[in-house]
Amino acid sequence: MPCPNDRGVAYAGRVMTASMNRRALFSLAGVAGIGFALAACSSGSEDGNDRDSGSKGSGRGSETTPAPSAKPAASALTPAQVPLAGGVTVTVTGTGLAAVKGVTVGGVAARDVQATASKVTFTAPHQAMYTAGNADVALFTSVVEPIASANQSSDGNGSAANDGQSGVTQDNATAAPTPTAAATPAAGAAVATTTLAYAALTDVDRQLAYAMRYWKDYNLAEYGTMNPIGGDCANYVCQTLIARGWEQRSDWYNRAAGAEHSATWTYCPTMDPWLEDHAAEFALTRRSSDERDKVKIGDIVFFDWNANGSPDHTTIVSEVFTEPDGTIRIKSASHNQDGPYRDLDEMITVQHPGGSAWFHTFDA
Repeated sequence: MPCPNDRGVAYAGRVMTASMNRRALFSLAGVAGIGFALAACSSGSEDGNDRDSGSKGSGRGSETTPAPSAKPAASALTPAQVPLAGGVTVTVTGTGLAAVKGVTVGGVAARDVQATASKVTFTAPHQAMYTAGNADVALFTSVVEPIASANQSSDGNGSAANDGQSGVTQDNATAAPTPTAAATPAAGAAVATTTLAYAALTDVDRQLAYAMRYWKDYNLAEYGTMNPIGGDCANYVCQTLIARGWEQRSDWYNRAAGAEHSATWTYCPTMDPWLEDHAAEFALTRRSSDERDKVKIGDIVFFDWNANGSPDHTTIVSEVFTEPDGTIRIKSASHNQDGPYRDLDEMITVQHPGGSAWFHTFDA
């Protein structure tokens, strides 16, 4: 049995041990210095950070608050000027841009949007009506989809039967243009904006600028109208080729406001084979409807409405884009019916069921 004072001895032993432990601790602290004291205050994490989010007011100092994300801002844009036809890559540099998912230029949705914290790149769309001037560039944190289903057929002459047929006359009551690439409303306001300049920098720019200027208001002073003698579609297409840089010649011309003209200028069944015969000279390639992936803005389209092998109508390509499902959409500008963005597929399936189309594409 333990003696009566065993408890006192055990207690004294514990006191002496605690005293020795404290002395050892202070002795070690004297040797290790401040570094040991800091380590003793650590919560045990290797980096020394206090991860006990429930420990507040413990006297260890306030917790670190994460720095807020940088507010999106655009500081520069390159190139500052692009062709009316678009198609070039534009880079916006700035801060806080990682969340950008959609871009509009002058209200038209841009494609191929890519973003990092310091820059956003996108493919510039064509200017809505191929008109020179500044356009607002707006950056959104949501995807901005083009209106793929929009179709500006105009049908200004009032009937599909007048589409390249004989005996039509110009009708000024055409619809206002609605470019296919206009954007659907984005969710929320733009998080950053800047400005891009459009300019007529190429032959195609000048061609389409002319086409959009005169799709409804005919250039009667220079070229007259061929509507009274069968239709103005070929006359209009040829005018756009002059704007592109072509020159009139003895076998292709329109003089004295249309009083003198060649059949190659005004009559589709003559114009189509003439272009093919001079394909090498004009750097053209005839392509079928199955070769849509080769078609570009400014190319020439011919249509056969009644499957008799002879063209009834011609237009100028004003827009080409690919749907999410891979379908290539082609829009074109024309007279008879007057319109800036007429959908090729609608023309050959809805307006003229059973119709067909082919192209003369520019090699450069």
